[in-house]
Amino acid sequence: MSAPLAKCQLIDGKLLAADAPSTTFPSYNPATGELLGHAPDATEADAKAAIAAARRAFDTTGWATDKELRVRCLRQLHTALDEHREELRELTIAEVGAPRQLTHGPQLDEPIGIVKYYADLLEGYEFTEDLGEIESRGRRHHRWVEREAAGVVAAILPYNFPNQLALAKLAPALAAGCTVVLKGAPQTPLTTLALGELMAEHTDLPPGVVNILSSSHAEVGAVLTTHPDVDAVTFTGATTTGRRIMAAAADTVKRVFLELGGKSAMIVLRDADFAKSAMFAAFTICSHSGQGCALTSRLLVPREHHDQIVQLVAAGMERVRVGDPTDLKTNMGPLISEQQREKVDGMVRRAVEAGATLVRGGKPTGPGFFYEPTLLANVDPGSEIAQEEVFGPVLAVIPYDDEDDAVRIANDSKYGLSGAVHSADEQRAIRLARRIRTGTFSINGGNYFAPDVPFGGYKQSGIGRESGRSGFEEFLEEKSFARVVVPQERP
Repeated sequence: MSAPLAKCQLIDGKLLAADAPSTTFPSYNPATGELLGHAPDATEADAKAAIAAARRAFDTTGWATDKELRVRCLRQLHTALDEHREELRELTIAEVGAPRQLTHGPQLDEPIGIVKYYADLLEGYEFTEDLGEIESRGRRHHRWVEREAAGVVAAILPYNFPNQLALAKLAPALAAGCTVVLKGAPQTPLTTLALGELMAEHTDLPPGVVNILSSSHAEVGAVLTTHPDVDAVTFTGATTTGRRIMAAAADTVKRVFLELGGKSAMIVLRDADFAKSAMFAAFTICSHSGQGCALTSRLLVPREHHDQIVQLVAAGMERVRVGDPTDLKTNMGPLISEQQREKVDGMVRRAVEAGATLVRGGKPTGPGFFYEPTLLANVDPGSEIAQEEVFGPVLAVIPYDDEDDAVRIANDSKYGLSGAVHSADEQRAIRLARRIRTGTFSINGGNYFAPDVPFGGYKQSGIGRESGRSGFEEFLEEKSFARVVVPQERP
């Protein structure tokens, strides 16, 4: 990259800096609270210009039909990401607050593999499916289906995993032949703008195929979700925002893909290894300071073993190394902002007032926006802390009576994104997992998160799937054809 911190938006193939300091907004290092840099603050006019560029690129260039060009550009992007991996790593650690060890997984290294996965998938993908012939009204008819790009895509990101989420939206949309306007989160604009700089400088992407904006204005998102030239919207973020996007897109009947909140339950069965399960639960909720929609933030345990498992989890949390995210030994860094820390702290305080037992944690620390790994026991399954997404390192332990009770509690949620079960009997665990209404599930610590695995939720956790072949086909339309077979064509 041409500068340590990317500060330009990408619109119609051009990297555009802000016109003046007054048209920027700040980005902060959440581990220190210090100013990291400034990003251009896109306006509604910028959003409309980006949409117009994407519309033109889709309608008047060969991008949507030139499969070889798309494969080449995806492979160029993968190479550029790989070659600039370490610069991206330092930027991600500084702006996202992600521990260095996490950037060697889902914060950076694994997302880079998403681009290669879709380049490989595209190379071998058949866009036409032959359905054979039928006889109708005395004639033979040959039918087939062709798949083609859905059109202009608006992609809106949250702050927690900006590299992974940007590439999980961009790569399949581009592979499908769509053009994209992507808006980064206002808390992590520089990380997303860096991707745009790499695309502009190291790929043959035609102007307008990818446009990347940074903005602190909600009005920009509103333009992306309502503009008639946008054909599809893909959004990851809070369920409340997802509902508004879905309603806004209804006027123009856009395709909407939503990956929203979660309140996932990890169920510890009576035959499980309690020590291993407790350690898994403790470290999972502290991953990226609990800022992950699929993290298991509810721990369901046998009532008679509640106190024992709580103490094991507390001991596990004591082993979580919290601190400087630049240190490879750090397990947990800060929350993204003071605003998020205040939200987390408020929910913990209200949980204690409602009767939950604060076993450990429950305090902000600093400098920066840190919050202690927090364990709440004897949690009422109907309480706020057990029903609402916290997005912080807070684990709620809920006792259950039997497996049916555990399933009932796990499913008693408006969310349905993920879940987990631990048991010495794998088949028993799988049977229980099939009863939980979620889009993903972990058996005894199994990791489903990879570029080839569809990811998404049931209920208010979203609509559609990201990643895998399913994530690619979300960006395709199907067109059915039929022709009359004339007699001389038949053998």
